[in-house]
Amino acid sequence: MILKSLVATHFRNIDQCEIHFTPGVNVLLGQNAQGKTNALECIYLFARGKSFRSVGDKELVQFGQKGFSAEISFFAEKREQTLSYRYYEGARRRCRNGAEVDKVSDMLGHFRAVLFSPDHLQLVKGSPEERRNFLNIAISQLDRSYIQHYAAFRRILDNRNYLLKNAQKGQYYDVNELQAWTEQLVEECVYITLARQDYIRRISDFAPHHMRLLSGEREILKLAYESAIVGETADEIKEGYTRAFEAGLKKELQAGCSLYGVHRDDLRLTLNDIDTRSFASQGQQRSVVLALKMAEGEVCQAFCGEVPVYLFDDVLSELDEKRRAYILSAQENRQTIVTSCEKISSVTAHTIEVVDGQFLPREV
Repeated sequence: MILKSLVATHFRNIDQCEIHFTPGVNVLLGQNAQGKTNALECIYLFARGKSFRSVGDKELVQFGQKGFSAEISFFAEKREQTLSYRYYEGARRRCRNGAEVDKVSDMLGHFRAVLFSPDHLQLVKGSPEERRNFLNIAISQLDRSYIQHYAAFRRILDNRNYLLKNAQKGQYYDVNELQAWTEQLVEECVYITLARQDYIRRISDFAPHHMRLLSGEREILKLAYESAIVGETADEIKEGYTRAFEAGLKKELQAGCSLYGVHRDDLRLTLNDIDTRSFASQGQQRSVVLALKMAEGEVCQAFCGEVPVYLFDDVLSELDEKRRAYILSAQENRQTIVTSCEKISSVTAHTIEVVDGQFLPREV
């Protein structure tokens, strides 16, 4: 998969741009606050369906404007394709290869990208939500229906919690309605749990290999899914959740919220069988995240048959030469787009200078 171009108007500080990329390494070179990360954010919008900065579309609009538009051209599935997105005063228009699509999920799974930003260091020592988000985003690029199931889960969870909160306050709640929401929640938990477990098995085929290379064969990375409900099959997981909700109903009524569900699960990471949440140094944290991100790309490649585009935002300056060379290592079939404040002399790269939202290709 090769990203050929990005065209954007009124996106963040980008008034108007048309950026062309090449296979191999592409460097967005410029000082801070010039628009490098904004360009990656705009590109990743087509892989994830929304900003990786956890903001809404309204916040993506350039100051003083009423909306933005963006389009990427990329080569995948042996042909050139396009995805476009337009937001104007609350209205959205999404197109794939010129044909309008209704839902964001219809755009996902066509352009695939792996993002590594400084915020991803929270994957190791941050909250379980950080690791769940990592799984959700990665899986949604492989399985477009996953995002629909997860959205349904959040909606059902909110409705169920609303009834439990009313019960906690001593207000009336419909027992039959609560049971109906519980049954629906169990079904979504089963789907999401199986998808996450399967993804962890897939990524475990690659991440330990990258960790060994990054650590000089000194550290063994292992991944495991942590959940209050143990099961390998749909029937086992369904039975486990059903029993948990039945046995824990009194506690949930007292707490005013759902005490069981995939929103409480976690991804456990260990180095040499020791939990990284407790002891990992900054260097180890960075290596673990790099290993996970490189593995995410390989899982994607194994699943869809094409190498995703790698997006590295402001990470090179914090890496030693060994790790920098590793993530930029030459692979003829891999495209990498990195942001940097400094020239990168260790690799041959297509360099684009970024100044105040303007993108100027130049020889380096």
